[in-house]
Amino acid sequence: MTPRERILAVLNRQPVDRLPVDLWHTSEVAAELRRHFNVTDDVAMWRALGLDKMVLDFIDYRTEKGDRVGAWESTGDRTMWGVPVRYIQAGQARYMEFGDAPLLGYETPASLQDFPWWPQVERFEYDAAIALAQRASQDYAVIGGWFSFFEIYCQMRGLEQSMMDLAEDPELAEAILDRIEAIQTGVMERFFDRAAKHLSLVFVGDDIAGQKSLLMSAKMWQTHLQPRLKRFCDLIHSHGLKVFYHTDGAARPLLKSLLDSGVDVLNPVQHACPGMEMAELKQEFGRRVIFHGGVDNQFILSHGTVAQVRAEVEDCLQTLGAGRQGFICCSCHNVQPGAPLENIIAMVETVRQSKGA
Repeated sequence: MTPRERILAVLNRQPVDRLPVDLWHTSEVAAELRRHFNVTDDVAMWRALGLDKMVLDFIDYRTEKGDRVGAWESTGDRTMWGVPVRYIQAGQARYMEFGDAPLLGYETPASLQDFPWWPQVERFEYDAAIALAQRASQDYAVIGGWFSFFEIYCQMRGLEQSMMDLAEDPELAEAILDRIEAIQTGVMERFFDRAAKHLSLVFVGDDIAGQKSLLMSAKMWQTHLQPRLKRFCDLIHSHGLKVFYHTDGAARPLLKSLLDSGVDVLNPVQHACPGMEMAELKQEFGRRVIFHGGVDNQFILSHGTVAQVRAEVEDCLQTLGAGRQGFICCSCHNVQPGAPLENIIAMVETVRQSKGA
């Protein structure tokens, strides 16, 4: 099977020759892998490594000043949502950090009209994203766009104030979320009308949990965020696409609600967190959702031995991938610079050599 055929078969619960293997990594790790395999581009690297790559096709934004803004980087000094950014060097890695929350000080729904940095739907760079989807979909499954609610809210208001808004000023919180939703709905509609035939999934990333617990009560999420997620899922499904939902952390108390909203693929299954035990998740939710991720990169991929990596991957295959179905093996978020290349290669080889449970 080709990488695309293998991914689509798992998504549609059809038989596969083996379970697929994907990889998330920083740009520094990608550069190191290209050097290792003596290739000049990422597609050649994916082929040399043997990945069933799910290609992320996020839509850049062009500001009035002409700055190009992506989901994770910007040529200017702000994100597309007006959040100031700066870049820091941490060891081998370069990261974008957010500055002061620009929506602080806008304390009534009416005042939101004066915020100068609401993104304009027509300024998103659809043509480039569509061209990438057309190229990549010849060989790989493509995940289109990056859409969010609470992560964007927190960037604009700050995490602490965002929590206070939900608890003490729900009218303002709803007004802000309405704008965030409306803008992204407009982007989705324009993008899907032209690109849906080249996409397989759509990325909705909204971290709702930390290392040990939810970031908010289940009731608060169900009140403010679940109806919006349901509308996103309905729109995505209406174009024949599947919903790829990302939340880190101990999200177990909300998994049923996520699936009831229409989520098709759950990422990254951070099983080091309480309540995210893989065998239990598979038993309770395995008939309703495809799992993507699983392989721990906080400890195992970054600091473990090759033998530990292989054991970790086998555990994921035997639990999340039980019955050789419902699982796309991947690093549990981006592999960071400094992770041994032999561990990454061992992860991929273990999946490729396995016939599944």
